[in-house]
Amino acid sequence: MGKVAVEVVYRGIFQKNLARNICRGIVLAARKEGKIGISFGRYGDSPERNGIPAKQFAVVADSQEELEENLAMYEADNVDVTVAVDDTLCKGVESWGWYGLQPINALTRENGILLVTSMQGRGDLIQDTHQKDVPYKIGVVKGTVSFSGLWVYKDDHTDVRILGALCKVCPGLVSIEKMEEAIREQWKDELKVQSAHKSYERMETRVVEPGEGNTETPFRFDLPGWTQMEEGIVVRGIAQGKGFREGDGGYEPKRNPYFKKYSTRSMRPVVDFDTCIKCTLCWLQCPDTCFDVTPDGLYDANMQACCGCGVCEAVCPVADCITMVNEAEFTDNAGQWEMWQKDKDGYKKWMTELIQKQKAQDRSHGFHHVGQYKEEIAQMEDK
Repeated sequence: MGKVAVEVVYRGIFQKNLARNICRGIVLAARKEGKIGISFGRYGDSPERNGIPAKQFAVVADSQEELEENLAMYEADNVDVTVAVDDTLCKGVESWGWYGLQPINALTRENGILLVTSMQGRGDLIQDTHQKDVPYKIGVVKGTVSFSGLWVYKDDHTDVRILGALCKVCPGLVSIEKMEEAIREQWKDELKVQSAHKSYERMETRVVEPGEGNTETPFRFDLPGWTQMEEGIVVRGIAQGKGFREGDGGYEPKRNPYFKKYSTRSMRPVVDFDTCIKCTLCWLQCPDTCFDVTPDGLYDANMQACCGCGVCEAVCPVADCITMVNEAEFTDNAGQWEMWQKDKDGYKKWMTELIQKQKAQDRSHGFHHVGQYKEEIAQMEDK
């Protein structure tokens, strides 16, 4: 077999426990099969912030010597399986390292597997995922995004369903029989064993050929190496902002050209400009200063800077003036004010349909108001 490496890409805090459970389950099952393995987090501090993409790894080998040999030179430049536990991560990942946008499949080796938790189809996910110059496979574990962080844990068996699917898509990792033994021993729940087995039986993949997927060039910039260090430390200031879109009216703050926050976002605000009362609360309360003041005194969220925290929706005093909508509904980071200016009736129709669709489904990405999860639990108990 040699070495098999799995990376689990997750959102800091919200999915840390989920990613840890998956990688730990891989190693425990591998040991039952007589293999040796290790599970570890690649990053430590900043990714623990809300929503920032982070990674856990599991590496399995036939012997201790082989594992140590591979880890000694292991710099995560390729993996056999990439697991994305939030489908919006398929749009790309920018970690705490500030190196630009990394495609979700950047480390996935040729003929490797991208495994995604999603209610979307494989075709839709491929359109979000950046192209590779080599073929790889994609598989979908059907389900909504599972948050398992410090204060929320939705135990919908996402961890064990991913473990079962891994046995199918990467048979060299560990057998489904040993995986079921490990799940039974660790979780002590026969229903979870059944969930893993069903996921194993249902999992299907398709090949993604070179040229398929998002054609956009991922945002990146060059970081200076140690040989390019200057004699002193220079912290360059950010210039003062100017008019909206460099015009005479409104105001648009100058932003760091190298740090984009959109890969942190799993939902984005949609603004009803017709009902905005210009109270300024969204502009004042946004922790990332992502709102630009338009020439007519409205507020347009800059989608390069928006991290999707939902504070604007929470502080807005007008019902449905700002609504957080699933990031999967969007294909770019374009502003909304220009769209509204160009075709107000068309914008209204587009916005209304999005909001109605969002309200018709469970809000798996984030929460709408304090106490929402307790309300959901109570509703489930009543059923």
